[in-house]
Order: sequence, then structure tokens, then C-alpha cells
Amino acid sequence: MMTNLFSSFDPSTSFGLSLNWLSTFLGLMFIPSMFWLIPSRWNYLWIKITNTLHLEFKTLIGPFHQGSTLIFISLFTMIMFNNFLGLFPYVFTSSSHMSMTLALALPLWLSFMVYGWINNTIHMFAHLVPQGTPPVLMPFMVCIETISNVIRPGTLAVRLAANMIAGHLLMTLLGNTGASLPLVLINLLIIVQLLLLVLESAVAIIQSYVFAVLSTLYSSEVV
Repeated sequence: MMTNLFSSFDPSTSFGLSLNWLSTFLGLMFIPSMFWLIPSRWNYLWIKITNTLHLEFKTLIGPFHQGSTLIFISLFTMIMFNNFLGLFPYVFTSSSHMSMTLALALPLWLSFMVYGWINNTIHMFAHLVPQGTPPVLMPFMVCIETISNVIRPGTLAVRLAANMIAGHLLMTLLGNTGASLPLVLINLLIIVQLLLLVLESAVAIIQSYVFAVLSTLYSSEVV
């Protein structure tokens, strides 16, 4: 029996194994036919998307480490696949859990910090005090900038997980009321659910793009 509404999103199955996490790799089932068979419209569309992302990430990163755009394009692709797969019925949305989103954000942030403090120590110290700060406020600005830097992986993870679970929760709440509604309101409910599904499709793309862009901006600050 469900103890609360959020337990419906728990990664568990009827036989006690958390095999729902395998949905994270379901996207790999769609990629081979797209890339390794005869080129199709999907193939050209995806090449266009990756080229556009590459040009945008290259601008954000700057003149150094241009090959790093491949990391962020792969990150965008993985998150977007997981977000979209979560919209299908009975498919577990792994990107709505902190254990998944924090596992993506924390290693990225740690690698940026380690690289920055080892190779560009003076540059990292300079980031703690914004240009033009009065000398009296410098100790406070160092504290504020340090805290804002430390909570970055948490904000990245919470933003993705909260946005993904919010729409799913709303659709679940509306869907649970369908059994007690008259026929006229059920038709209205179906229309609302379809509109929510379109909105969630947009959120799936936007949130994966926001995650990748913010990761790119964080990486550009350490070079």
C-alpha cells in the first residue's frame, strides 16, 4: 500500500529488485538504428542539433578546451533521453531522483574545482572578489561567493529533479481523480492531460539544456 503520494515514484518493483533503474539505459536501444544504419531524416536532424549545441557550447567555454563540448553534448543527450522516456507509461523516470542528478552534477563540479585550483589558483582566488568591490565588503563577498560556489552541484541536481517530478506529480494527481468524474469532465481532463504532456515534453528538453549550459558556464570559470 502506498504510504504517501511520492512513494509512487520510488525505484522499486513487485519482486523487490530496483530494476527500474535500467530505464536509464533504454535510450541506447534507439541510438544504434539512428547512427549506424542508412542515414535517415532522424540522423540528419540529430547531426543538426549536435552541431548547433557544439557551436553554442564552444562560445560559452571560450578559446580553450574546445573538445570539451562533446562532454556537454553527451550530457544533454543522456538527460533528454531519460526525461522523455519518463513520459511513457510505466517507465521509471531516473532523472527525477537526486541520486541520479547529484551523481551527474557533483563529479562535474568537483573536476572543475580540482582543475581550477591546481592550474589557475590566482584566477580562482580572483573569482571570490568581484571587480569593483569596496575593501570593507571584501570579506563578506568572499564568504558569499564561496557559499554560492559550494552549493552549485546541489542547485543543479535539485533544479532538474524538482522540475521533472513536479509535472509527473501533477499528472498523477489529475489522473487519480478521473475515476470519480462524470463523462463531460473526463473529456476535459483528457484535454488537460494532453496539454500537460506537451508542456512536460518542452520541460524535458529545456531542463536538459539548462543543466548542460550551466555546467558549461561553470567550466568556463576555471580556465
